[in-house]
Amino acid sequence: MSASQFSLDEISIATLREAYSSKELTVRAVVQDYLKRIDEIDKSGPKLNSIITTNEVALHRAEGLDEHLRKTGELAGPLHGVVVVVKDNIDTADMDTTCGNEALLGFRPEQDAVAVARLQEAGAIIIAKSALPDFATSWWSYSSVSGETNNPYKLDHDPGGSSAGSAAAVAANLAVASLGTDCGGSVRIPASFCNLVGIRSTPGVVPRSGTGFLVAFQDTVGPMARSVEDAVTVFDVIAGYDKGDPYSVSATLGSPPASYRESLSGGMQGARIGLVTNALGDEEDPRGAAMNALTRRTVDDLKTAGAEIVEVQIPDLMEYLVDTSQYVACSRHDIDLYLKERKSLSHLRVADIVAEGRYHKQLDLLEAVVEGPEEPENDPDYTRRYVTRDEFTRVILDIMAQHSLDALTYPVTRVPAPSNKERDEWTVLSFPTNTLIASQALLPSITVPGGFTDEGVPAGVELVTRPYDEATGFRLAAALEAQNKRRRAPELS
Repeated sequence: MSASQFSLDEISIATLREAYSSKELTVRAVVQDYLKRIDEIDKSGPKLNSIITTNEVALHRAEGLDEHLRKTGELAGPLHGVVVVVKDNIDTADMDTTCGNEALLGFRPEQDAVAVARLQEAGAIIIAKSALPDFATSWWSYSSVSGETNNPYKLDHDPGGSSAGSAAAVAANLAVASLGTDCGGSVRIPASFCNLVGIRSTPGVVPRSGTGFLVAFQDTVGPMARSVEDAVTVFDVIAGYDKGDPYSVSATLGSPPASYRESLSGGMQGARIGLVTNALGDEEDPRGAAMNALTRRTVDDLKTAGAEIVEVQIPDLMEYLVDTSQYVACSRHDIDLYLKERKSLSHLRVADIVAEGRYHKQLDLLEAVVEGPEEPENDPDYTRRYVTRDEFTRVILDIMAQHSLDALTYPVTRVPAPSNKERDEWTVLSFPTNTLIASQALLPSITVPGGFTDEGVPAGVELVTRPYDEATGFRLAAALEAQNKRRRAPELS
């Protein structure tokens, strides 16, 4: 049976694997269908503009997987024939990697990032690289390489950044799942704005070897998918220790399960979840009120699923978010390190790229970053912010301990996805996102669709757990998803 006869719309990894095993589908037919979708939806028709480049060897890899199944009668791995899109600041030997910046056009890495290699070893097909703002320096989608990426639910709205293309592509059924990177919210914001599940782990649980950073000790690699099960299935493959990333010792701490997918069962009965009330939106702003309504509805879903909700506040929350921000201190150094470590890019420096005007001119954070020091320690506030970050983490964990909480919850952002016109109201650092809480406290988090505003804009909620306790977040997220069922596909002509 061809992929066109077997609908790939909203298909899950489990259903796809079953279709391969039963010979209803071939990987080649599936890859061909997704390439056709990219042409018809991303490059033509609605013109989402989520994809920078497609993989010329994807069909060849697909044929190899089909041949493996014919010869052995077995699937090649847990992601056999699963079509994945990868953010373009994650190295791929089969495709160029631009980090969204025009100065890197034509750069072809010598080897895959560890996360990409693990996906392919598990049988996944990396079909394309996806759009992001230059060097991942924005919550918005615009880039000097790809221009504007559109939100598949509202074409005149932003899909969120910086993993903009990764989210838009999966939401629009141009792939089964995707990889993004998340320093301050760059997986969770686009997942929220595009009605997806997105995962941020404790930094290092997924190795970052072969990816671009903004703040090395804070950055993560994480999957986006249309269900918790699919996102965790991908996470299972990419998580685990890698000697090339000194932070990935995190993957050995906290008694990680042999399989994170096994943590999805168990439900929510008896769970205690803290609703962080000072992370809610401004009720005086209709946009904030809309987010609060969605969040309260999700709280009702959590209760129905068996959780006890405790209202809490994080003391001095906004002050902590300001006082633990390290972008200006660290990002110039960490972007330059990515460039220096790659022979054909080693002559480039991000400050020179910006000075030459080779970037998207609306990227205010990138402009601020290049005014920062070449070495983080040269920022007079760097050490103080680092110490305050440790204090911030302890404050949050103390609240969880006092109230015997399994997780915290709040809206991913305090306003819904803005229109392309509305987003100019904020700079990157002033946009009211809550994702910085988990990021700057170095905590794991998963975002789950929370529904739609009256205008049809999707929005998500976060579940945040203790360091190295991704499994609890996954279990609670799966139970919430089973209760609320807020995922629906966009209507694209």
